[in-house]
Amino acid sequence: MERSQKSETIELLKGVFADAGAVVVTHYDGLTVKETEDLRARLRASGAKLKMVKNTLAQKALNGAGEGALSLFTGPVAIAFGPDAVSAAKVSTQYAKENEKLKIIGGLMGAQVLDAKGVDTLAKLPSLDELRGKLLGLLNAPATRIAGVIQAPAAQIARVISAHADKAAA
Repeated sequence: MERSQKSETIELLKGVFADAGAVVVTHYDGLTVKETEDLRARLRASGAKLKMVKNTLAQKALNGAGEGALSLFTGPVAIAFGPDAVSAAKVSTQYAKENEKLKIIGGLMGAQVLDAKGVDTLAKLPSLDELRGKLLGLLNAPATRIAGVIQAPAAQIARVISAHADKAAA
């Protein structure tokens, strides 16, 4: 790899580490091309990406990040990242459970370094879309209750009038 390519890769990785909600660091030793493509497709479906990285370039991109972050980059490393903090962690963790060749080493979430358990905890959190759905449900619930309360007196009056009409007819 030429020096210009290395500097471009370092800048790309700096952008990934800065912009991603979370970066999941994995060892992919033994994964076949087909398995890797399957993982990439699953990540792509959730809005995340997978990139195989050279450890030295990743460590240079993390310049000043601390020893914990630098220690994640040993061996054959691939990073999974996405715009939100949960998508890459969910897909990577699920795939690691299905395929023992992929091992979750840890992750980065901003300046915070996560271990494998931290990534697993992150994967169990609801996604951004799920949170939005829950929030909309909470916002709609009071409106539904208000509509029910407003309609209740009218329905009760209609029942009373109907009962009087039935009584008069009888």
